Amino acid sequence: MTDPRPRVRFAPSPTGYLHVGGARTALFNYLFARRTGGRFLLRIEDTDRERSSDAMTGQILSAMEWLGLEVDGEPVHQGDGLDRHRADVERLREAGWVWPCFAGQEELAEVRARLREEGRPLRPHEVPGHAGAEAAARLATGEPHALFFRVPDEGATTFDDVVHGPTRVEHAHLDDFVVLRTDGTPVYNLAVVSDDLHMGITHVIRGDDHLSNTPKQVLLYRALGAELPTFVHVPMILGPDGRRLSKRHGATSVEAYREQGILPEALVNFLALLGWSPGDDREVMDLPELVEAFSLARILKKSSVFDPEKLAWLNGRHLQRRPPERLAPVLLELLPEPERGRAAAERERLLAVTELVRGRARTVEAMAAQARPFFTPLASLAFDARAADKHWKVPSEARERLLAVRTVLAESDPYAADTLEPALRAVAERLGIGAGKLFQPLRVALMGSAESPGIFDVLVLLGRRRSLERIDRALEEIGRREAAS
Repeated sequence: MTDPRPRVRFAPSPTGYLHVGGARTALFNYLFARRTGGRFLLRIEDTDRERSSDAMTGQILSAMEWLGLEVDGEPVHQGDGLDRHRADVERLREAGWVWPCFAGQEELAEVRARLREEGRPLRPHEVPGHAGAEAAARLATGEPHALFFRVPDEGATTFDDVVHGPTRVEHAHLDDFVVLRTDGTPVYNLAVVSDDLHMGITHVIRGDDHLSNTPKQVLLYRALGAELPTFVHVPMILGPDGRRLSKRHGATSVEAYREQGILPEALVNFLALLGWSPGDDREVMDLPELVEAFSLARILKKSSVFDPEKLAWLNGRHLQRRPPERLAPVLLELLPEPERGRAAAERERLLAVTELVRGRARTVEAMAAQARPFFTPLASLAFDARAADKHWKVPSEARERLLAVRTVLAESDPYAADTLEPALRAVAERLGIGAGKLFQPLRVALMGSAESPGIFDVLVLLGRRRSLERIDRALEEIGRREAAS
């Protein structure tokens, strides 16, 4: 009995990194398969041996694993199907669907250019020596040749697309097309149809840049006596300038966003909303939520614009969603040594710092930058020159304020935010200054810059000893600055 469950495939070419357009196509296939209980298959289209590489195949698999797009079964390599592709071409030849073409590239280009000007499609009789007895004689001698599919002269090819609706292409506007090159290798359209039939693909979900290939593939399906799959052509992703997304718009590979500190769940969430809508106001969704909400009917026809700000916002939301226990290891990877080693050795403080900084950042990279000073050794703590110039501008005032803070920190019992805050605010009041005039010089002393999480959180997470040590080091630096002025 035939398995009634849908079968879909993602079919990347291993000639480069997995880009966001390909990742979005893989995601839509995955979501549909999981939503319907179907199978999500992977086919590596590596027939272009010169440009394909095992390294790129490995990178594609790694990127899909990072995104959480688990494939059913082992990947299939298109290059392994060469004998089957040729066998399908032979079936087409025996049924009279192909004709031999002996013309070289230049001759064919001239013929195509002439026919375009005249508004006529390419047919065998339009290429000198490629029809009738002359063609048969050349074939009998074993002269090398390509094989072209014979498009019917009359009528039209029609098919339905889930996104674009009924589509019709008149045969008078469709050239005969190559199915097998002179060297015996199949072209893309033939290989794709042969592979999809072999894999039992029921739904072809791909970018709508493939829409122009579909009439040719429909002709091949029908010539091979096969049923058509359901076609779903997803709108293209555009850059902010309204043109097709490319390297000129910045990072386009999944790997690049991974290196920038974008979480996989945030990128998946963002890509899902490029060309699809859940049908309500939800925007922040994880993979299981996307699976539950997904349907082909909600894929949009209009192209979507890749908005880096929206991706950053979603990443910030997912940073807040992810538990510190799962976020801390990612943050730890981005810390340099020796901070990484110190953070790894103080797990509880690492988790507390992770919890604190994740609400202020949009990327893990930004989180790491905020977390690093918490674990910087005292001897390596550097004071930002601009922050020090601004907040330690008058050394005597800065010294007075830091010494007053130091006294409170040394004597506070317990050493906790709810006791430190009122005590330090009282110091500011006694000195006749606003709290910010006290807290900013302290922030520079503790963290090396004028930007950090809340000052009381910083004091607690550093602890009494480290806080006092850093204030003492800041006082030494203020003394050096004063002596040099």
